[in-house]
Amino acid sequence: MNVTIIHAQMTYTKQDGYVGSVHFEVEGHQQAYEMALQSKKGADWGYGLFFLAGSGNEEQLLQVEDEIEENDELFESLIEAGMAALDK
Repeated sequence: MNVTIIHAQMTYTKQDGYVGSVHFEVEGHQQAYEMALQSKKGADWGYGLFFLAGSGNEEQLLQVEDEIEENDELFESLIEAGMAALDK
């Protein structure tokens, strides 16, 4: 699955920990996606996957979600994009 990151943001507060999002496109998919990220200490990450703008093909969204669950390298790259935005 070819993923292109188009935007990332991340903030950190003692109260909420790390909170951010990564916007990305997947080759061949009609809609771009947003992955919302949250982690208290930057180790265990929770996330939500959404269409970036409006609704889209639910089957494609589920394919991306499955890929994120199974592909640690992809998941880590999305987190790293968010964390890189924190440093800016």
